[in-house]
Amino acid sequence: MFKELKNKRVLVVGSYRGIGKSIVDNYLNEGSIVYAADIRFDAKKYPKLTKINDHYYRIHVDVRNEKEIIDLAKYMDAHHIVPEIVIHVAGISTLDYMLESKTSDFYRNFDTNTCGFYFVAKYFGRLLVKHHIPGKIIVVDSQSGKNGYRFEASYCGSKHAILGILRVLALEIAKYHINVNAICPGIIETAMKHRERRDAARIRHTTPEAIKKEDISQVPLGRTGQPQDVANIALFLGSHLSDYMTGQAINITGGMTMH
Repeated sequence: MFKELKNKRVLVVGSYRGIGKSIVDNYLNEGSIVYAADIRFDAKKYPKLTKINDHYYRIHVDVRNEKEIIDLAKYMDAHHIVPEIVIHVAGISTLDYMLESKTSDFYRNFDTNTCGFYFVAKYFGRLLVKHHIPGKIIVVDSQSGKNGYRFEASYCGSKHAILGILRVLALEIAKYHINVNAICPGIIETAMKHRERRDAARIRHTTPEAIKKEDISQVPLGRTGQPQDVANIALFLGSHLSDYMTGQAINITGGMTMH
């Protein structure tokens, strides 16, 4: 589909399953060279970038650990494999009434979601600038970064913060021809969403099935999303078709969020 993506170096942080895995598959199908990082990859098996095949590498990385991101950036720089497209997908969520929520959950959301993106964008953005590489930095945010939802104070806060950081970064590095954009998915059928339905059902004294019906009823297009729906936008943002876009947060919500 996009000939220019063949042999492009793409870093996908948060790539083990769900949206991240779909993004990896999309870029591999385009012939890109994909470096997949995730905390779920076995640390003993993938302590450093490990070649799976000519176009696919894996590494265990914890985005909450700034040193691990710094070390990965230094390693890739030293081995002359600076990624031209950097995609941050890693994220978590917790659900509870704010007044009853755990402060530790607040920090967990910000450590993974906000700090993780900050570290990845900062250190890999530096590499793009250092090597004068016009590139793309993409983050999978959420419609929760634009709205407020019950039980999601910590998650919504962390996702709102990402968009603030993204807009500043987009302004600061536009002169280097580096585009910085976000994807804001709605209700996507992932393992995290299924766990959220179980948590919400417990809080609301109902069932996950009832929560799912409610979810679908809120989507104007009449269905919830799939990881591939989000991965398609990530492919667009990595392509030449998005060259005149920066600082944007694209909704992929089936019409739930329109701003």
